[in-house]
Amino acid sequence: MTARNALIKQLEDLNAIGIALSAEHDHQRLLEMIVMSAKRLTNADAGTLYTVTPDKTLQFEIVRTSSLGIAMGGTTGKDIPFPPLPLYLDDGQPNQHMVAAYAVLNDCTVNIDDAYAAEGFDFSGTRQFDQTTGYRSCSFLTVPMKNHDGDIIGVLQLINAKDERTGDIVSFSASNQQLVESLASQAAIALTNRQLIEGLRGLFEAFIRLIAGAIDAKSPYTGGHCRRVPELAMMLAEAVNRASAGPLKDFQMSGNQLDELRIAAWLHDCGKIATPEALMDKPTKLSAIVDRIGVIEQRFALLKKQAECRFLQQQVQAIRDKREQVLDAVAQEYAGWVQQLDDDLIFLRKVNEGCESMPTEDQDRVRQIAQYPLEDAQGNRVNFLTEDEVYNLTIASGTLTPEERQVVNQHIVVTIDMLESLPYPPGLQRVPEYAGGHHERLDGRGYPRGLTKEQLSIPARLMCIADIFEALTSGDRPYKKAKTLSESLHILGEMKLDQHIDPDLFDIFIREKVYLQYARQYLQPEQIDEVNEAAIPGYRL
Repeated sequence: MTARNALIKQLEDLNAIGIALSAEHDHQRLLEMIVMSAKRLTNADAGTLYTVTPDKTLQFEIVRTSSLGIAMGGTTGKDIPFPPLPLYLDDGQPNQHMVAAYAVLNDCTVNIDDAYAAEGFDFSGTRQFDQTTGYRSCSFLTVPMKNHDGDIIGVLQLINAKDERTGDIVSFSASNQQLVESLASQAAIALTNRQLIEGLRGLFEAFIRLIAGAIDAKSPYTGGHCRRVPELAMMLAEAVNRASAGPLKDFQMSGNQLDELRIAAWLHDCGKIATPEALMDKPTKLSAIVDRIGVIEQRFALLKKQAECRFLQQQVQAIRDKREQVLDAVAQEYAGWVQQLDDDLIFLRKVNEGCESMPTEDQDRVRQIAQYPLEDAQGNRVNFLTEDEVYNLTIASGTLTPEERQVVNQHIVVTIDMLESLPYPPGLQRVPEYAGGHHERLDGRGYPRGLTKEQLSIPARLMCIADIFEALTSGDRPYKKAKTLSESLHILGEMKLDQHIDPDLFDIFIREKVYLQYARQYLQPEQIDEVNEAAIPGYRL
């Protein structure tokens, strides 16, 4: 091959390497590619890549020596035992004696024919390595790697160029130096781009977790929900990917699609940032600025005092009328009334805490208590409970009125609006759909859009199961006790039969024991009871 043809071949190789560097997404493989490409271009036996650290040192990233079979760092899984090279000495002076540090400090390429004959550099470590391994380090080519801003981000160092015909160690030629400098420039830009992308992704991930953490911190009663739902969603998604039977056996989510789902799961309740705290944190039915059960307790005390006054008046009148025989009956009536009031107060305190389903007879009892006669300051008779108090105390489920629940449910609309307003890069464009579908139902009776099964993607349906199961097993809701595994799975099974959740995803959730995997990490030991999968409603074995 003529010199001209060889040069053309090297330039073609350099161009191909540049394209490959730009296409590589894995950071460690990118570092390896830089070193291996430089070694191949120059026929060098060894190569090392350092990166500049924030504390002004050169960190070993890749070490390769072909003749010794040494391969460390990168994707090898072998750690590099060498300590970082300091750019500045302990006294603050620049470290001009180590060739890699010198190249950074002086922003120049260093081309050495023979390390043992070179002056001005400290090659004691190199000699020690050679003595230990029997190697002979000779020619060195050390090139700083500068990004598009002119900042040096690393150093590429090659050792022992070999003559392609004889295999003898030779110096790095001027043309080889130019090729490596060009490669180092391309590599630095590719590496910087990858670092920028990873940095932006890291910033995005941190921002997502910040928003989710702020929402959980906003409400002590849903704290951890935004953190646990993504974990459960990913467990189920991975189980779906593993499925080898059933209607979803051919459905697979790639790594990028799993990232998209995970981000959507982290952001699925971001709209709650606009929900009033008084409603998110409404621990009791009568809770407002204060819990109004305290006002009702004072009324009970007043009602007792008024009853005591009537009792004393009746006693005095009976004595005046010389009807002592009625005194016992009056006393018994008064004692019975006081006992009734005590029982009613205990009842209202319990009702005020909320429950998942308030019996009709309990609602009727609240209305009866509301009619107890109470005299105001002018002696006029008024109802014991106001209409608003009755309305709140007879809430059938939870602690929110229908109007309040509608405001809270609006969070999903806010979530969708917030997420749809963001400019997503390719691969994240379905985040709003996945995050905004976790309150939909397969039969179209969900909210906010009333979507049906055909309109909901599989990841969106998956989100629904994750959100419901976390809520069922959560122990931090004020109006309900955390449910056991068997109770939660029974409810999920009923939801499957009611066309609320996806039946195929539910079956995988049970068959792959996703529920148990989640329970072992996040549930209390007393919640993890024995589950009879055959008894779960709607489950297909």
